[in-house]
Amino acid sequence: MFAAYSPFFFFLLLISTVHSTPTISFTPQTLNRSGDTVTIQWTGVESPSDLDWLGIYSPPESPHDHFIGYKFLSDSPGWQSGSGSISLPLTNLRSDYSFRIFRWTQSEINPKHKDHDHNPLPGTRHLLTESNRLTFRLNRPEQIHLSYTDTVNEMRVMFVTGDGEERLARYGDVKERLDNTAPARGVRYERERMCHAPANTTIGWRDPGWTFDAVMKKLKPGVKYYYQVGSESKGWSEIHSFVSRDEDSDKTLAFMFGDMGCYTPYRTFIRGEDESLSTVKWILRDIEALGNDKAAIVSHIGDISYAKGYSWIWDEFFNQIEPIASEVPYHVCIGNHEYDWPMQPWKPDWAAYVYGKDSGGECGVPYSVKFNMPGNGNSSEAEVRNLYYSYDMGSVHFVYISTETDFLEGGKQYGFIKSDLESVNRSKTPFVVVQGHRPMYTTSTKGSDVAVRVKMIEHLEPLFVKYNVTVALWGHVHRYERFCPISNNTCGERWHGSPVHLVIGMAGKETQPIWEPRPNHPDVPIFPQPARSMYRGGEFGYTRLVADKERLTISYVGNHDGEVHDKVEILASGEVISGSSDDGGKELSLESKSEFAGLWYVEGASVMVLGVVLGYLIGFFSRRRKEGTGSSNTGRWIQVKNEEET
Repeated sequence: MFAAYSPFFFFLLLISTVHSTPTISFTPQTLNRSGDTVTIQWTGVESPSDLDWLGIYSPPESPHDHFIGYKFLSDSPGWQSGSGSISLPLTNLRSDYSFRIFRWTQSEINPKHKDHDHNPLPGTRHLLTESNRLTFRLNRPEQIHLSYTDTVNEMRVMFVTGDGEERLARYGDVKERLDNTAPARGVRYERERMCHAPANTTIGWRDPGWTFDAVMKKLKPGVKYYYQVGSESKGWSEIHSFVSRDEDSDKTLAFMFGDMGCYTPYRTFIRGEDESLSTVKWILRDIEALGNDKAAIVSHIGDISYAKGYSWIWDEFFNQIEPIASEVPYHVCIGNHEYDWPMQPWKPDWAAYVYGKDSGGECGVPYSVKFNMPGNGNSSEAEVRNLYYSYDMGSVHFVYISTETDFLEGGKQYGFIKSDLESVNRSKTPFVVVQGHRPMYTTSTKGSDVAVRVKMIEHLEPLFVKYNVTVALWGHVHRYERFCPISNNTCGERWHGSPVHLVIGMAGKETQPIWEPRPNHPDVPIFPQPARSMYRGGEFGYTRLVADKERLTISYVGNHDGEVHDKVEILASGEVISGSSDDGGKELSLESKSEFAGLWYVEGASVMVLGVVLGYLIGFFSRRRKEGTGSSNTGRWIQVKNEEET
């Protein structure tokens, strides 16, 4: 009887085997540009587990544990059936992608194999299925971003491509006639330039492509220009626009923040910063409200992408900021997560526990190649540039400094700061704004930073006081805090001789719960708020600086509603007017009290257009997050967040 039925049983066994073989596919097969969405489908996963996961790989031949990112299959609705799909936007990394599905079991969890938030990384022992290659169709320029040069009638544009063949920028003040051209110089960096792991290992390194740099010259003041970058043979970017700097204007508008990072539509070795999307969204709203003839800048004061040695995070970051940085100059200063590593050349005895391994072995190399800031003081230290520099815009003289390299009296940077401050033309720029990463003043008294603050007060504050610095802006602490006009830890009546310090590191990196009440003393914060701290806020957001020759206003815009939560007005005469000292920290109305709406930026006729633009932007970023995150089911682990990091 067994012999009679054995063909039937073999047939059933064959059908069962075929049915249980997992398959994976994706659509479309080719993407056009960064941000385009791919949908990955799978079937035939038997006895599905919430630990089964989808690996994202680029290049496709990467080892199993060298993924770009991963998603749990349980992020897909109906995953228990063994079939499902996940959609996510991908960034062009100048190489193909592929996708793999793995089974991971509880017994294989390795407590020593964790990401930066101490969550276990998925195991790769059991590969279930692997996809074909996904390609990007075009090699057009991406990651476009602007910055000023030393010359007022110029604008620098930088971008990335997959090869080093000749590229140009073409530009003009009429969109249909881009008759002016500027050659672009291409450079790249190799893995050997990185100083340590993971940046110089195969798990963190990906080909960064070629970074091109072109300078558009002989610009008319205060004029809207159109431009695109690329070449006839390799293709051109979309046409972007900017408003040129006007040396005769006294109007200043800046969007300023630190510690933003970027969102990633997948889990990876480091944490993606979802709130950075909201920061970008609201700044884009403000830029769209400017109209066609208002210039603006962005200042990102350290801890830029938080790549920390995983190079593709830089690609994700520039893809995210391109809508802003391709329209207004995007200026930066260096932070600990771009530069710090124990072998860096400046590490005095008093800072033995300050400058650690925060760069992930990058040691300032990607930061130095991907940005090129104005050069008056743009000195290099161990092949790192963009350390300190300055420029004028309207009625404000902006100074950027490095808190990660030597700032002590007698050093090269100290000499630059002193010379720069004493040469400011106060009749042209009555306000001086200094920016750096680690704060001189903060009530977040993290022990490892105390030595830096002491040295900054000892060496730099006397310069700030002597040369009447108006405002000092800092990041590093992932909160907003505004101080009184202050010097030597003592509040002054006016900003002359007592700069107003603000901490603005709240643009996206997860906050530290250091101001939460103690469980047994709900009325006493962990770090009490002294009288010199005028306002502290835990909400993500950014600051907006608006100035003319009589008044400078800084507003703190919160991400949850896009409205002003705190502001300070600083008069050229010396008076400092606190915008929230009498309101108990209540939110301020954007429409009724914001300087942005009340001065010369928002035109009444643009309100309806602004609503349409804002609706589009909200939809775009909501779609990007939805496509990237899928279901709210995150698998077995809710991500643990390490709140100690700065």
